[in-house]
Amino acid sequence: MTVLRSYVTHLECSFSLKQYEPEQLYNLSDAGRPLIVRYDLDAIKAAVSPEELLARPQDMWRYEELLPVPPHAEIVSLGEAWTPLIPLPRIAKKFGGGEILVKDEGRMPTGSFKARGLALAVTMAKALGVSNIAMPTAGNAGAALSAYCSRAGLRSTVFCPEDAPETTVREIAFHGAETYRVNGLISHCGELVAQGAESQGWFDFSTLKEPYRIEGKKTMGLEIAEQLDWDVPDLIFYPTGGGTGLIGMWKAFQELAELGWISKKKPRMIVVQSTGCAPLVKAFDEGKAFVDEPWKPVTTKLHGVRVPKPLGDFLCLQVMRDSDGFGVMVSDDNVADTRAMVAREEGFHLGPEGAACLVAYRQALRTGRITKSDQAIVFNCGNGLKSDLPPMDRSIDRHETIDFGSL
Repeated sequence: MTVLRSYVTHLECSFSLKQYEPEQLYNLSDAGRPLIVRYDLDAIKAAVSPEELLARPQDMWRYEELLPVPPHAEIVSLGEAWTPLIPLPRIAKKFGGGEILVKDEGRMPTGSFKARGLALAVTMAKALGVSNIAMPTAGNAGAALSAYCSRAGLRSTVFCPEDAPETTVREIAFHGAETYRVNGLISHCGELVAQGAESQGWFDFSTLKEPYRIEGKKTMGLEIAEQLDWDVPDLIFYPTGGGTGLIGMWKAFQELAELGWISKKKPRMIVVQSTGCAPLVKAFDEGKAFVDEPWKPVTTKLHGVRVPKPLGDFLCLQVMRDSDGFGVMVSDDNVADTRAMVAREEGFHLGPEGAACLVAYRQALRTGRITKSDQAIVFNCGNGLKSDLPPMDRSIDRHETIDFGSL
């Protein structure tokens, strides 16, 4: 893909609204808050229409006018194709609900939605002269960073909590990153990245500490709207840790509405977290604008949502309020049971966080927060094969007489 021009006008502090020049290297704003990319939407509207997208490859780069890639940049790609919306009719009937569609991000390169954000962010980092990137990760983001840095010819260093999934930690190392386990949570890993950034000159790719992962994750919202014939669902259930995808999708819907490509109607954004780590749900239910204190103790095994105090907490809470959304806490036990049920009844291998979204859907339906007339999209953020499965311990001795009727 050759980018002809960039429509970025500036970057903006998400808190103070101070503007920053584009195509320069930034972590956070002067206020210590995430930076947001802004575009000349009038120029984009004049340059391209939804109909013109039909001739382009079905991948995340088809939305090039709404991405910040400068004309001189080399796109770092591993083939980020569209991911499908898959209906779950038996589960919907079992729950007594309406239409449930799974956005299956497990089909992305490196097996998770993290590929979107890291493909874009690594592309921008390389274009802006970065050579060595470091990140704290619960697993999937590190796998994507390692792969895309290798693709781009950049160095990467990754720190993982000591109980991060073994398969994913090995994947990170296999793709070439300098990979380390840390005796602590992802927040402790982030502290090490910050220290190393000062002493070793790493560029810090922690969640929301650079502006471009949001733009990559934004393509999930752009894609959903196009897949629904430039419409949006009533509900989006999204497992939320740092919140990059939540913020990015909401930004997508705002930009599409300003372009006139969708109506002013936007989906209700429902944040899904675990009873063992739910700082955003707690803050929202208490009417707070920020998460006051880090969640303690963190007991959930849902690695994707184990973020005790997100840097972008105020942005996530604003999305929940602006969309008339809410948050749902789910138990790890219910997640495991639902994951197994979906595999048996629909043949769909959800990751734990994807199953958590279905648990949240069912709880919201039972409590009357949503109705069966609502069209819901639930996010399966990662391939189920990246997470542990129950043991299978049945065997047959082929040398013995087999009673096939008892099998």
